[in-house]
Amino acid sequence: MKTVIIASKNPVKIESVKIAFEKMFLQDKFEFIGESITSNVSDQPMSDEETLQGATNRATNAQTQFPEADFWVGLEGGLEKIGDDLGSLAWIVVKSKDKIGKARALTFLLPPKVTELIKQGKEMSEASNIVFGVNNSQHNGTIGTLTNDIVTRTTDYTETVVLALIPFKNPELY
Repeated sequence: MKTVIIASKNPVKIESVKIAFEKMFLQDKFEFIGESITSNVSDQPMSDEETLQGATNRATNAQTQFPEADFWVGLEGGLEKIGDDLGSLAWIVVKSKDKIGKARALTFLLPPKVTELIKQGKEMSEASNIVFGVNNSQHNGTIGTLTNDIVTRTTDYTETVVLALIPFKNPELY
């Protein structure tokens, strides 16, 4: 059995990683462990680069803290300025002892009311909760609210983890 350390205690992130690994590696058995791991970036990353750095740091810090595992997964949500708007994005980094995979999640523009609250200093989850009147940070997320759950944080993150696993699924190409 292979051990996967997920650098998060968030149930959506843990479930997404679990689904993706099990889809990509049907013959393998995994133990999934969620751990609270620091990103060493701001609580609300405000650029593509900072968000990728946060995911990379989480995976690397998980590897340092749990070196006996087989895989370490860092997931980091962030924002980026797109013209006058803010786009929501995430990066996922998967590491093994000898390989690394990275993938960026879907990007979508935030509603102006959410953007304004973020510009006033709120984090995205808090701003979304205020605008939509729901607590979604541990569930379907802003993307789920805006798409009526056609796309959720779980589906978005699951597909992105699958993409980050491509080098592990095709080692002869990477």
